[in-house]
Amino acid sequence: MLSATNWSAILLTLKLASLVTVILLLVGTPIAWWLARTRSWFKGPVGAVVALPIVLPPSVMGFYLLVGMGPNGPIGQLTESLGWGVLPFTFTGLVVASVFYSMPFVVQPLQQAFEAMGDRPMEVAATLRASPWDAFVSVALPLARPGYLTATVMGFAHTVGEFGVVLMVGGNIPNQTRVVSAQIYDHVEALEYGEAHKLALLMLVFSFVVLLALYAANPTGRRKAVTS
Repeated sequence: MLSATNWSAILLTLKLASLVTVILLLVGTPIAWWLARTRSWFKGPVGAVVALPIVLPPSVMGFYLLVGMGPNGPIGQLTESLGWGVLPFTFTGLVVASVFYSMPFVVQPLQQAFEAMGDRPMEVAATLRASPWDAFVSVALPLARPGYLTATVMGFAHTVGEFGVVLMVGGNIPNQTRVVSAQIYDHVEALEYGEAHKLALLMLVFSFVVLLALYAANPTGRRKAVTS
């Protein structure tokens, strides 16, 4: 049986991952659409910034987010001027940091889905006098549905598995910022290997289910991977 502290960490993790995924789908859609359609030279730099969390060590990104959201950072000064206080070591700060850290895992699948769609569907919609917004909602979004499924699963799963950024920005405050990854670390540090094993096994099963869901949702990609 899981202890009350373990359940608290699990519920907080699910809350964080759900909120971050929704935010990323809303924010990531226009970014992915622009990256898929633009011919501007800004595409390279913007794409590199979006993909930066993939190659940047989590502790490095967490450090700069901590500084930026601190009382002397630009984000911290903005939030303080708005009366929100500083964000580090709060759940809100954890959400902001997680949005930055998980962004490529949502934006890139959406961008690939929009690129695979090509220009033809939007051109046909334009000839039928559909407005750009109507064409996007009625044509682009349905065609990009597999990309949205992948983005949702990957964004959620990546947020659940965070550790370095979470520990740097959120700290390890019970019932506020202590998520599953930090809870496992606490158990290991306290030599509570039995409790750590329960949560680690749960994360292992979760990761397997995520990969299984992605393979089931994209059988075409799976066949290509097997035959190549």
